[in-house]
Formats: sequence, C-alpha cells, structure tokens
Amino acid sequence: MTTGVRRRMGVEERRQQLIGVALELFARRSPDEVSIDEIASAAGISRPLVYHYFPGKLSLYEAALKRAAEDLASRFEEPHEGSLGGRLLRVMRRFFDFVDEHGPGFSALMRGGPAVGSSATNALVDSVRQVAYEQILSHLRVDDPPARLELLIRSWISLVESTALIWLDGRRIPRAELETQLVHDFAALAAVSAAYDEEMTALLRHMLKDEPHDGPFTDLAARLISLAS
Repeated sequence: MTTGVRRRMGVEERRQQLIGVALELFARRSPDEVSIDEIASAAGISRPLVYHYFPGKLSLYEAALKRAAEDLASRFEEPHEGSLGGRLLRVMRRFFDFVDEHGPGFSALMRGGPAVGSSATNALVDSVRQVAYEQILSHLRVDDPPARLELLIRSWISLVESTALIWLDGRRIPRAELETQLVHDFAALAAVSAAYDEEMTALLRHMLKDEPHDGPFTDLAARLISLAS
C-alpha cells in the first residue's frame, strides 16, 4: 500500500498551474462566471493561497488570458511553403481549433467585459491582431505595405474574429466550410482592391501565380465563373 504525497510547488510553478486551471475553466464558461473559489478547488488549494500568488481576481484573469493570447497568436505562424491560399487555409484550421477548444474564453478575450475589459487585456487582443497582420505581410513579401493593402489585411482579420464569434453562437455552419469561406474572403477583398489600385493588381497576380488547380483561390474563381454563367 502506497501513500500519496502532495509535492510542494515553487512560486512560478504554482502560478503556472493556477493559470492552466483557470484556462480549463474558461474553456467551459466565460471568465466572469468563474469564481476564485472554483479555481482554488480545481487546483487543490485554498482560496487565500490563490491570492498569495495573484493579488486579485483580475490579475489572474489577465495572466490566463495572456497565455491564451500567446497561444492564439502562435496559430498564425506558418512556414513559407506552398501557395498562399493553402497557407491561409492551414492557419484558419489552427485558428478554429483554438476557437473550438476555448469558446467562452475566446469570446471573453475578444469581447471583453467587467472582469476582462481592462486596458491590459485590450492590449493582448491588439497584440494578437498585430502578429496576424505581420505574418500575412511576411507571406506576401511586403515590408512597406501601401494603404489599401493594410486596409485589406486588417479588415480581413476583423472579419475572421467576428465570424468566429458569430459561429460560436450555435455553430450553424460546418466549420470546414467556414474556414474555406474566410480564405475566399481574403481573395475576394484583394480582388476588389485590385480593381482600384495598380499596386494591388500586381500583388493579386503574385498571390495567384503559384496557386494550384485544386487550391482555395482557384476554387473561388471557378465558383464565381459558374455563377456568372
């Protein structure tokens, strides 16, 4: 017969454990609905001990959301291999993996609220958007983006966020279809910009030149031609 012995954790190890426990709870309910008592119980420690590691409820929420934001930002990192359409589709799949796994936490991160709407949390959201923006620029091989390209990318990132939030409310559209549609949306926004700007026309041609016959951009073109006919 063996007797279980609870191992004493160091300060940073305990902090990381509490952050992980909070994130697990946020995956099921929004941060506003999760109490410090629940986090303490799930971590196997007392409520006062939680406050020993985090000065207040908001500081724990912000630490947990910081880890979530870093995880979300990493989903936009993609090797520079293959067509742009294929790369964006892989990014969307990883992005929606996160949304699917952390629905309430994702909503809280993006929408904010009394417990998570601090300036620090807003800065976290902006940092994720900036990582996504810079990643897309790097795939387009553009260092100094013209105004229309910046508008295109930032508008698309906002569209991805709002689409994910709406999808979480009922998940009425198959996820795979939505991921492909968002990649199509990027190409469509680029095409509209190209109709007004020569720089964007050149960029659109660059985007399409390596697109395979079965890629998402080619698929969009085929769908639009079919509608026109």
